[in-house]
Amino acid sequence: MASIKDVAAEAGVSVATVSRVLNDHPSVSADARTRVLAAVETLGYRPNAVARSLRTDQTHTLGLVISDVMNPYFTELARSVEEEARALGYSVIIGNADERPELQDHHVRNLLDRRIDGLLVSPTDGGSPLMLDAVRAGTPMVFVDRWMPGVAVPVVRSDGRAAIRDLVAHLHGLGHRRLAIIAGPAATTTGQERVAAFREALEAYGLELPDAYIGQGDFQAESGRRVTEGFLDLPEPPEVVFAADNLMALGALDAVRARGMRVPQDIALAAFDDIPWFVHTDPPITAIAQPTGELGRAAVRALVDRIEGRPPESVTLPARLVVRRSCGEPSPRNAAVSPVTNRSES
Repeated sequence: MASIKDVAAEAGVSVATVSRVLNDHPSVSADARTRVLAAVETLGYRPNAVARSLRTDQTHTLGLVISDVMNPYFTELARSVEEEARALGYSVIIGNADERPELQDHHVRNLLDRRIDGLLVSPTDGGSPLMLDAVRAGTPMVFVDRWMPGVAVPVVRSDGRAAIRDLVAHLHGLGHRRLAIIAGPAATTTGQERVAAFREALEAYGLELPDAYIGQGDFQAESGRRVTEGFLDLPEPPEVVFAADNLMALGALDAVRARGMRVPQDIALAAFDDIPWFVHTDPPITAIAQPTGELGRAAVRALVDRIEGRPPESVTLPARLVVRRSCGEPSPRNAAVSPVTNRSES
């Protein structure tokens, strides 16, 4: 492997001149710069990133801790984060928390030990002392999708309240009155927000959300299956199950089919977090779509602003309702009910 001394010898300049060219120093002549870059290309020289980080106190590396890499929403989010970071000259190290606070903190600690320049986190809960300490220490950080209330960190997320109102209006228009929800973890901001928005939307139509129609899930398929089984065992089962994320919706669909029942003939199903699979299920699932790709890109831009000394801003993008056929819709269609200001990524 070629060294910086080899590049200097090939270009006929000093090692110091090669270093200045690689660090884009303005004091190098155009001729010397041309010769050094040609030598770099000829020899296939690659600078030592570790040594450079020790000189500049920057690694050009971002950390990303996501809640569940098996969730297609977070998989797409991670992909968009990596793409945008690469375009801005940064690499990304990803940690999967698997919806476990202790594993989240394990990844955060390891990433900080690796001297990353900044951290993107989708918190699994709202009270990690480790992340609070990192914020107080001045670690550049951005929350994405979820956040920790009261913590002064920029947040990049979608707002699903209007889309949930559109969903409830859609279901009410189809004649449904008994609506239940499979909620996400109460310790997460998204889990709390979606239940509150659903309850408020029902109240606008004079509908109640009884405790029996609120099932506690954990954003995993098994919890969607378990909660739906409980709904089906009620003396008066709901007419609609709204799953607060895509994996729980798939678990709900499994539970319905295991009983020999059909969607939507026997019970309707809707989901938060649209995914490509939903157009291929039978029937295709009505869902709320988040602008996942843009959320990931916006989160990286906010973090890089913070790292490079520019004031970062929080970003909130609207989600939208995508109507399909899992709620008893009269005809096949795939259209947004509310005005679409951001293209769905799914």
